[in-house]
Amino acid sequence: MSYESAKAQFADWGIDTEYAIERLKTIPISMHCWQGDDVVGFEQKTGSSGGGIQATGNHPGRARTPDELRADLEFAYSMIPGSHRLNLHAMYLDTDETPDRDEIEYKHFAPWVDWAKEQGLGLDFNPTFFAHAKADDNLTLSHPDQGIRDFWIEHGRRTREIAAQMGAELGSTCVNNIWVPDGYKDTPVDRMAARRRLEASIDKMISTPQDRTQMRDAVESKLFGIGVEACTVGSHEFYMGYAMKNDTVLCLDMGHFHPTENVADKLSAASLFVDEILLHVSRPMRWDSDHVILQSDDVLQIAHELVASDLLDRTFIGLDFFDATISRTSAWAIGTRNMQKALLHALLMPLDRLRSAEVALNFTERFVVTEELKDLPFGHVWNEFCARMNCPSGLHLIDQLKRYQSGVSGR
Repeated sequence: MSYESAKAQFADWGIDTEYAIERLKTIPISMHCWQGDDVVGFEQKTGSSGGGIQATGNHPGRARTPDELRADLEFAYSMIPGSHRLNLHAMYLDTDETPDRDEIEYKHFAPWVDWAKEQGLGLDFNPTFFAHAKADDNLTLSHPDQGIRDFWIEHGRRTREIAAQMGAELGSTCVNNIWVPDGYKDTPVDRMAARRRLEASIDKMISTPQDRTQMRDAVESKLFGIGVEACTVGSHEFYMGYAMKNDTVLCLDMGHFHPTENVADKLSAASLFVDEILLHVSRPMRWDSDHVILQSDDVLQIAHELVASDLLDRTFIGLDFFDATISRTSAWAIGTRNMQKALLHALLMPLDRLRSAEVALNFTERFVVTEELKDLPFGHVWNEFCARMNCPSGLHLIDQLKRYQSGVSGR
């Protein structure tokens, strides 16, 4: 079957495949740097990942330097149709200097900006509140010790300045996402005190205004993690309230909720009260295990909600997974393409027809149409999108991924 034949079949349902392809071209996805090196980073000192973060496996080919990581990223982007972004953590500085977290400056990340300009990429940024001696208690911005809080406040303040300069240099808003691992392994006596300290610390950290066209603050919640099983200070309710009160972007990470919660359902609810949402698309199995995303129901529902609720222009889409048991570049390529496929599925829905059926309480029509659509030749539309973007698909993609992996396996 050709694309033209598939296009005609979708047209019978009132679906314009050309519109879907053109719209998909405009949706950037922020690919996360930490998949490429198992969340190790490039600071000139050693340390554990911490914060409940752990990449398992020892597949050959882990990037050990910024240059190796950039080479891997360039290959991965060449396998992904469209124009995208890179999400960079503060532990991925590129410098011969050895600044501590409260001493980092834009110059320590300038090589990343130069590279992003060459590649035509936007950058997003994150302060790194884990893998550091001052985070060993799984308490940072909410720590009872004012000196430790001040250290992390200064780190966060500097990342905002760096992110703003990145946004200015690239002419593209840089989302600076705040996530802290703070919590308790056993039930705390005074949750309120910890949350008051966290609120006050973030208030101080973001008190200096930045140009919103250059940098946007985002705050990210979590349910629990290793070492913080009993209480996470920065819960969903905490950050939902904080984002509403302080007009920050609200980050919803699919791995940071109970596995039975439907994050897609939260999008329309949250969007009534916050202007913008940052999505971290991930795949939890038992907790925040950050598996590479599949074309699964939860990811498809996320994409459908973004399209049906008209949230694409108010949502920053990023990815957050890391798997060291498989080729890291393949994980990037397939995971990002799966997010794009989910979006294409959503763009190929006859929304007017489905909305009309729903308003009329004709749930049979909604059910039948939704299920019959699954038999339409989606793959031919996806292959056409890849071809127009000069990206491989199918067996050709697999060959390219294998060939690259064989070249880096000796690292």
